[in-house]
Amino acid sequence: MSTEHAIEDRIDKAAATVGSVWPIHSFVTANPLSGFEDMPFDEAVTQASALFGGRGYPSPETFRAALDHGQIDPDALRSELNERGYDADPDALLEQMDTGEPEPPDTDAERVDRVLTKWLSAFLDEGQAQWPMPNREDGFYSAFRSVVAVDGRVPDDETITDLPASPMETIESVLEPHPESQLVPIFEEQFAALPGWTGLIKQRADDDGAWQSAHPITLEGYLAARFALLSAFDVDIDPSIGSDDAETRPGDAIAEAFLSAWEASYRGDLVDRVAAESRARAEIEGRNETQTHGTESRDESESADRPDAQLVFCIDTRSEVIRRHIEATGDYETHGYAGFFGVPVEYQEYGSDVSVAACPPILDPKHRVSEVPTDGDARATHDRFSGFREAAGEVIETLKTNPATAFGFVESAGSGYGLALAARTLVPDRVRDLVGVADDATPDSHEFCEQRVHHQHTDDADLPVGLTREERAEYAATAFELMGWEEFGRLVVFTGHASETANNPYGSSLDCGACAGNPGGPNARILATICNDDAVRADLRDRGIDVPDDTVFVAGEHNTTTDEIELFDEPVPESHEADLDRLRADLSTAQETATAERAESVGADGSEGVAEMERRAADWAETRPEWGLAGNAGFVVGPRELTSDLDLDGRAFLHSYDYSTDPDGDALEAILTGPLVVTQWINAQYYFSTVDNAVYGSGSKVTQNPVGNVGVYQGNGGDLMTGLPQQSLMAADDTPYHQPLRLSTVIHAPVDRVTDALADHEEVSELLDNDWLSLTVVDPTRDHRAFHYEEELEWTPASEAVDAEATTPTAPAVADD
Repeated sequence: MSTEHAIEDRIDKAAATVGSVWPIHSFVTANPLSGFEDMPFDEAVTQASALFGGRGYPSPETFRAALDHGQIDPDALRSELNERGYDADPDALLEQMDTGEPEPPDTDAERVDRVLTKWLSAFLDEGQAQWPMPNREDGFYSAFRSVVAVDGRVPDDETITDLPASPMETIESVLEPHPESQLVPIFEEQFAALPGWTGLIKQRADDDGAWQSAHPITLEGYLAARFALLSAFDVDIDPSIGSDDAETRPGDAIAEAFLSAWEASYRGDLVDRVAAESRARAEIEGRNETQTHGTESRDESESADRPDAQLVFCIDTRSEVIRRHIEATGDYETHGYAGFFGVPVEYQEYGSDVSVAACPPILDPKHRVSEVPTDGDARATHDRFSGFREAAGEVIETLKTNPATAFGFVESAGSGYGLALAARTLVPDRVRDLVGVADDATPDSHEFCEQRVHHQHTDDADLPVGLTREERAEYAATAFELMGWEEFGRLVVFTGHASETANNPYGSSLDCGACAGNPGGPNARILATICNDDAVRADLRDRGIDVPDDTVFVAGEHNTTTDEIELFDEPVPESHEADLDRLRADLSTAQETATAERAESVGADGSEGVAEMERRAADWAETRPEWGLAGNAGFVVGPRELTSDLDLDGRAFLHSYDYSTDPDGDALEAILTGPLVVTQWINAQYYFSTVDNAVYGSGSKVTQNPVGNVGVYQGNGGDLMTGLPQQSLMAADDTPYHQPLRLSTVIHAPVDRVTDALADHEEVSELLDNDWLSLTVVDPTRDHRAFHYEEELEWTPASEAVDAEATTPTAPAVADD
């Protein structure tokens, strides 16, 4: 038998096949097949199918609908099919696609899952259960060992009654008859049996947060409990099939052809539009330079063209819609930047007992920032109202859930609850207005608190509290360098985003993914505070970033459900109050036109856009308050001018970048290794949740049951669901709203510079080589031609890409023309 260390290594290797799952209150979109990203996409979905039973490609019906709606170019499809040796009619080929049927479950294994998930939900509960599992402080395995012997659903077996104190002893005893070559396949199948719970355990152990510290659980402890139950139920643990032995479904090659053609059709249109805008922009700049020469100085010309305000939004696809409508209301510039605004913090709001990691999951927080009250009167008002609400809520919750009081409470309060439910159901907008009046009387924390941004000390978790002057200047400089800024208006608004929904377990999935499923307003406030700092501005000036004295930075938050943008009440000079008033009025106008567009996308009357989206935000029975990032398919990295005249239908992530201000490619590398990876995760989550919602998504909201404040079940138990609900993806039961396409990235930069950046970051080029996303470069130094990435740092001119794919397995590197 292997040593304990060797077993732990094999457990870690097997666990890589299961994606991490975050608690539902901080839902993070991530690729459910992230453990397979080191292999080509087609192999990955085949192996994942063998483990999880999930489909890896859209259904024939989905492809047929895309064909009928003209979303798949027939020539692109024919090329992809010919490349794979198919010459039959596309409709006939779709008939041949084998979607496969899942194998019937093992009854005894199901019994094991039912027992195990019952104790997992009790142990991993984060404050929802009234009667928590005993002995949780000793860790999962010890707590399980203390209760399983009296579980009436478990056979009276000596394996259960005499469990060793050490989980590794249990694992070793069960594995003793099995050769070492079987260990990883055995572990993989056991993790894949409950990938939701396993993914949550994996994330919780990696995060090592407050709940893990109080109630620790490990993959070894989980496996030991599972093996003990499998032995008690006499379930064979021999691996049924190793992932390496998985067989490709007969129809997968056909599906890959249809998918590639669909993606090429979308990508081709996007690239053509960006390339055309690149050429047009160059022509305009050339004419302007000729006209400006000899008539006025460059400084005078730039001053005259200064925008009324510049607004920085998250690269989130929903920002694309509101940005278009804001730019249409006046002389405004909008820019795209990752929604945590480049400052990786652990943030604690005033009055909260916990802090949250307000940065992408691929980063660890580097600082702790908390809110500190500065206005005593406003604080007292806030505390009085919020304290009353909290106390009343706790009393009502206790009365409802305590067996001794529940029936009496329902009998006495039933009529009042009935009226409240009726109001929330029939007139949710009126209820929202009433709640809004009460909220208006209660100051928000940003109205009476300042953020502890300046460095204070290091806390018990070894996180610096606040930021040093050098760090503040670095984060500000990085933001402007990545976006390619050289000019500043009088007002610059950093705009985070959050969603507003009622009765929605998946509410955090609609908040800012770059802030780990939290609102982005606090991060916007941090960067605005940093940039208003005179010392930081002096340091920026030394780095060649000259912020004018009359530039004021403001923070705000975009409500993605209602398209309202709140500008936080930070003090601005009297000289800027009129600018701020005008901006607020124009933002209100933009809200009206943007919500009209969004209302139509959900089948509502666009003329009642604001009212309809506010109703959806307040309606506790609304299963689809907004579409979130559904539809995402593209990622454009370049100046806003390339897309400002394009309606991208809320389907593209937009990151501002100007290659001319980034001669060394440092900013480009940061975008490739950060935002590109995060957007690929988001895209993959939406893709797999759409192609197989039962396995990779979370089914219908109607039949979901929240459990332990950590996730949702389908029905009354079982595995945690890992992805997005049907209502976030489907227009109807069998009609996807989200088009399941892998991400198409378009970068405006010299192709050689992109190649150099990829060469230095194998983890990114590997994603491209393995077809988890695509990359096309529009090169302004080569007559604005487009080049499509093939593999191994080689490119093909985009106009020749389809033919090249059909004739040569490896395209040649781009040569100078």
